[in-house]
Amino acid sequence: MTLEDNKALVSRIADEVWNRGELEVINEITAASASYHGPHMPNGVGDRESWKQAIRMYRGAFPDSHVTFEELIASGDTVVGRWSATGTHTGQLPGVEPTGKRIAIGGITIYRIAGGKIAEAWEQLDMLGMWRQLGLVAVPGDKR
Repeated sequence: MTLEDNKALVSRIADEVWNRGELEVINEITAASASYHGPHMPNGVGDRESWKQAIRMYRGAFPDSHVTFEELIASGDTVVGRWSATGTHTGQLPGVEPTGKRIAIGGITIYRIAGGKIAEAWEQLDMLGMWRQLGLVAVPGDKR
């Protein structure tokens, strides 16, 4: 696969999975043994089924969520995606009742491609920013 092919593969995550909710696409674009490293995974790492569960949970909490890759950078077998996401909290998050508040966060995910599929992903996102926008935490200087 070319670098452009790798970027096109990764772009399907925003377009098809997050924005359209086509979770079965995860099985098409990830290796059966793919691992996903992220802050919402038990013990920090999960497989593709736990990745789908996390996406299902966030899409349930933010049904109007929209994810955009602001930038995709490819080198060798790696694609780095800088993304932004928006949504309105109208559904349940674990332990958090719907607030009705709108959020806008960003993050970066690093993908390793092997055999034309995503083999690993490492994600960092602005969880503190999300919790602040939902009114769940305050930091010094916040005005309420």
